[in-house]
Amino acid sequence: MASITLEELHTYHAIDREIFSRLVITLRRDPAQSLLVMAIWLWLEEKGYPNIIAKMVNLSDPLLEALAAEAVSCLNCLGSKNPTIPPTGILPLTARIMEKDISLQMFYQNKFSTISGIKNFLNTVCSRIFTDILQHVVASTSQVIPSQPLVIPGFPHSLFGNVTIVPRAMDHNFPVGGLWGWHPSNNVSEDDRTLFLTFSRGFPVSENEIRELFTNICGVCVDSVHMQENIPCDEQPLFARMVLRSVTNVDQILNGRCIAKFRINGKHIWARKYERRE
Repeated sequence: MASITLEELHTYHAIDREIFSRLVITLRRDPAQSLLVMAIWLWLEEKGYPNIIAKMVNLSDPLLEALAAEAVSCLNCLGSKNPTIPPTGILPLTARIMEKDISLQMFYQNKFSTISGIKNFLNTVCSRIFTDILQHVVASTSQVIPSQPLVIPGFPHSLFGNVTIVPRAMDHNFPVGGLWGWHPSNNVSEDDRTLFLTFSRGFPVSENEIRELFTNICGVCVDSVHMQENIPCDEQPLFARMVLRSVTNVDQILNGRCIAKFRINGKHIWARKYERRE
């Protein structure tokens, strides 16, 4: 399998490292939040906003600080169940830098795709290319143990989970597969692609009806349906888990809502994002 050394990774991501260093060292911004800011910018580059980070190199520190603040507003929007979004919701400085419209509505309408994309870049890129910078920053507040994951206050994160950041030698090899790029059907856990469905008592819904309903909405999007189990033979399932083929299908179905209501054959189905309970 093809591989790349940490030194080569640092060279490839030299501009990203420069901007991250300015955030956490020059501007003394929170390391955990700065990791997420970098992840959201990397995800935007993947989504068709090219060279956004390269365009920041020559910006003044106050402008970089303001750009980071706009990225944090996006993170806060994603973390809120009922965010207060202004009528335009435009991110003015980010839009100007990228020479493309971008708004909080865009993030919230594509909430779960965005969360998944940020998580992917956080864990496959940011966790590897900023390690030495983070070592320098966290060494002043906590003990750094060689070959042990760094403790980054703020992780595990309530929305983006945990990130494992282990210091490596510069000649350490990483497999190239999955290192760059993100696709809504790949690098995405089953839970991230799952909706929780509920039904009305007295109006039994079948798996075939579920598949028919959501195929009509999103095309061939249903991977599997897991109906409520262990119920008496004379009772109907009242809920189900539906695993979709892509996390983008989750956003298409919910369309920015916490709970979406549907109807098939006179029967109601309520859908919301599935959250695993330990």
